[in-house]
Amino acid sequence: MQSHEAVRLNALIVDDEPLAREGLRLLLDEDPDVANILQAANGQEAISAIRDRRPDVVFLDVQMPEMDGFAVVREVGAEHMPAVVFVTAHDLYAIQAFEINAIDYLLKPVTRERFAEALRRARTRLQLQAQDNAHIAGLLESIVAPARYLKRLAIRSAGKTCFVSSEDIEWIRASENYVQLHTRTRRHLLQVPIGVLEASLDPGMFLRIHRSLIVNTRQISEIENAGRGEFAFLLHSGARLQSSRTYCGRIRSWAKNPF
Repeated sequence: MQSHEAVRLNALIVDDEPLAREGLRLLLDEDPDVANILQAANGQEAISAIRDRRPDVVFLDVQMPEMDGFAVVREVGAEHMPAVVFVTAHDLYAIQAFEINAIDYLLKPVTRERFAEALRRARTRLQLQAQDNAHIAGLLESIVAPARYLKRLAIRSAGKTCFVSSEDIEWIRASENYVQLHTRTRRHLLQVPIGVLEASLDPGMFLRIHRSLIVNTRQISEIENAGRGEFAFLLHSGARLQSSRTYCGRIRSWAKNPF
């Protein structure tokens, strides 16, 4: 006679933030079918735990210093990964890829209901581990593919979501872990580090000119040499932006004629 007992899971939590790990551990503790809970504070610890302890499911933070979640998958190899639930603080460019590839994700702060849903999906996918590996490989490809850039950004505020076309963005200013998106008529605030956003924007359209500034090159009317490797950018809207010397080479390369 076949057993109908629930699948007992060995779980691994990977996050560089202790409070984030503790929050997920508390949620896992509530599930009686979770047998063991392992933790890793960085990518290297995660790789060792995956290879040595062989967990059934990994809750893998996307943004970690030195080695992020995607680097962990690349290092272990998609074909050797257990079921993966990605965890991200930035609803930016990865979530659609997660959904398309049928790999679940959790958006911080994680709610109990959403966590339970992710755990149910992970448990179901354990029955089809080979297919999971193919999905992870597809996810990785969709994330790192160099030619895919954001066409629009979803901005959540006061219970509503508005959409901003990347072409309508004139310039972007960093503000701690947020960015301000400036369009001709409005200013939007998005919770994402400027470096993460820059990586998802088309470099043929957007140019980093300062550690806290990105400009839409189609909105530039002229630039002035401000001396000492710095430039002043005048936009069609009348906005004026100042570059820093760090980005002098990148700006000169962009500004030169192609012949």
